Amino acid sequence: MALPKSPFNIQKRKDSKTFLLTLNNTSGLPEKVCRKWQRRSYQNLPRDLILFSQPKSYQAAQAGAFALINYLKNNLKNERAQKVDIDDITVGEWVKKFTSMETSPRAAINASRNRPYSITTIEGYLYYFNHYIKKDALSALLMDELEEEDILEYTTRLSGRKNYKGLPLVGTRTFAGVIIFLRMAFKEYQKRNKQWVNPFLALSPPKYHNKVRDALTEEEVIKLFMPGVLLDRMEQAVCSAMFLAGLRRAEIFALTPDCLDWDTPKITVKQAWQNFGNRNAVLGPTKGKKERVAPFNDVLQQAIKALWEENGQHQYVFSFENGKTPKSEWFKQRFKIWLKRAGIELNGRKIVPHSSRHSLASMLETGGVPLRQIQEFLGHSDLSTTKIYLHTTDKAIRDIGAQISTAIDG
Repeated sequence: MALPKSPFNIQKRKDSKTFLLTLNNTSGLPEKVCRKWQRRSYQNLPRDLILFSQPKSYQAAQAGAFALINYLKNNLKNERAQKVDIDDITVGEWVKKFTSMETSPRAAINASRNRPYSITTIEGYLYYFNHYIKKDALSALLMDELEEEDILEYTTRLSGRKNYKGLPLVGTRTFAGVIIFLRMAFKEYQKRNKQWVNPFLALSPPKYHNKVRDALTEEEVIKLFMPGVLLDRMEQAVCSAMFLAGLRRAEIFALTPDCLDWDTPKITVKQAWQNFGNRNAVLGPTKGKKERVAPFNDVLQQAIKALWEENGQHQYVFSFENGKTPKSEWFKQRFKIWLKRAGIELNGRKIVPHSSRHSLASMLETGGVPLRQIQEFLGHSDLSTTKIYLHTTDKAIRDIGAQISTAIDG
């Protein structure tokens, strides 16, 4: 019986004292790797193995050969861990990669474009995966073997499920979100396998129309600032930031004193709380991942000065005396109380804190500000364009502020 071939052959040069190394497939390495190591000098060893590059004896050459085999095997393991195996990965394994910042194939691309994922986005993906993808039969199918029929069957199963309220999932924001999430993940897979036929290509993405939040009228906004509605400095300052600067809740409580330019005047919105209202909230970029400029009206300026006189100046502009900022629950409860104190009847309208931005947009439009400029003012375009129209909106903001000042004075 023939003895198994050695994992390597070592040959000593006749014209010198150096050694040549040949790796065999019995080393456990792929054939293509072994072919690269046919009668190669030890001086060609990787830099990490430089200590083995000049063996003085056959035993030292053997040690170098074993070190090289282990080195190449570890490299292959690392490459496999980082590289997607196009043929063997399942739908569940591929899609799960997008539920973590560390493993998402899109994370680095987005970061390079200065548009990193927000924590909220990743948590949304994780929720979709755990509740609507992970345990479905689609998850066990190989990506390379997927067909359009598999996606149609999955969509049918998903549409028959119930949401947390016990109502049909189809037609909801969650239903659309799950399908759009899968489409995004499959599109990324296609980029890595040009020959793969994306089963979503022939299917249109579902459409979901968000419920429109209603706006308060100008008269109702003025009512919020009447005596007896905003009872303390914090309420006055926060409400002013909402209705006169158009700031989102997560942006208001992330403002720092250096964001306020008292001379121009203007507010530079640089950051916002991610997962605002969650114990895992962290500071991150604003929605849209861009800084923007917001107006800094006299009413808001006076409200912030009064707040600082009462509570002192802290890390964040809107802070209590102990330096802590209001939480999401404080905000929700106060907003409902303000509406009640002001005697504002909803009459079936959907009025929520975010309605302040819609209300301000409505008032600006009434004041003659073009819609395009309003969109940019609310943070939907780049900073340079916002700077151009800031003075255009200033007059409309001043007019609104003047009415509010009158209301505050009673």
